[in-house]
Amino acid sequence: MLFRSLAGAAAGAALARSGRAAPAPSPLEIGGAAIQIDLESAQFDLPEAALLDWVKQAARAVTSYYGRFPVPHARVKILAHHGRGVHGGESFGDGGVWCRLSVGSHATQGDLDRDWTMTHEMVHFAFPSVPDRHHWIEEGLATYVEPIARASAGNLTPRQVWGDMARDMWQGLPEQGDQGLDHTHTWGRTYWGGALYCLLADIEIRKNTANAKGLPDALRAINRAGGSIEVDWPLERALQVGDHAADGKTLSKLYLDMRAKPVMVDLPDLWKRLGVVRRDGEVTFDDSAPLAKIRHAITPEQHAPSATRLPRDTATAG
Repeated sequence: MLFRSLAGAAAGAALARSGRAAPAPSPLEIGGAAIQIDLESAQFDLPEAALLDWVKQAARAVTSYYGRFPVPHARVKILAHHGRGVHGGESFGDGGVWCRLSVGSHATQGDLDRDWTMTHEMVHFAFPSVPDRHHWIEEGLATYVEPIARASAGNLTPRQVWGDMARDMWQGLPEQGDQGLDHTHTWGRTYWGGALYCLLADIEIRKNTANAKGLPDALRAINRAGGSIEVDWPLERALQVGDHAADGKTLSKLYLDMRAKPVMVDLPDLWKRLGVVRRDGEVTFDDSAPLAKIRHAITPEQHAPSATRLPRDTATAG
């Protein structure tokens, strides 16, 4: 497929018409990183500036969560398909850090505003590649961190984040015949089982540190120790690095508990203790709940416009 750089494309076209050579395209500079954007040569209804801003918003959300963009250089490839919406993505660490996403040629601004896939793929950049049996941690982290990162950047509200979790987290619970996260490779256990592990770890770290630390502290430490999608690590190494920066034990202990046997979680009770009340599709908060302060620390209130999210089963992310 033919690609052209999104940044500086219009200037390049003008120079081509004048007979002069186009300058090298300028990457986005966000969170200490240079992000190159390649756009498939196809006719999008949206202006290129809208696609550029879509990438920017996702990069800013990931930067907000990790304190910096997780890799110094990355490439985003945007492919066109007939139709609307964002139809999945994949992330890679071979030949540099990059991801590709498929966007409908007739996608609207609303489609991009509602999209979660770009942020999901960029979260993958921040964690080392682990053996295939641990694929649940890679996808679970991206599933859990993505909405929280978007909320930290003001693109979602805490009610949207917790409402989605309360609606969807049950898909990560073990079913009959489950053999633990390392040995049960269904879609639900890979994405939402991994997300449930992350939620439980985030809560436990905050309980053990009087809310002084949380999962972001562990994940930032892993990334700053060189853990990115470009490198292969044993999962145990990543968890040990994260534990050292957090409460010293939770990631590794929870992994030992959940890796080879089903662990059932009483989700209705967990939402109650967090103060998340979901009724008729609407979410309210009970700030008198025992874990309400932890919930608030995970998703502090932001005063910025929010976007409506598409349910996760409308698209596929890798």
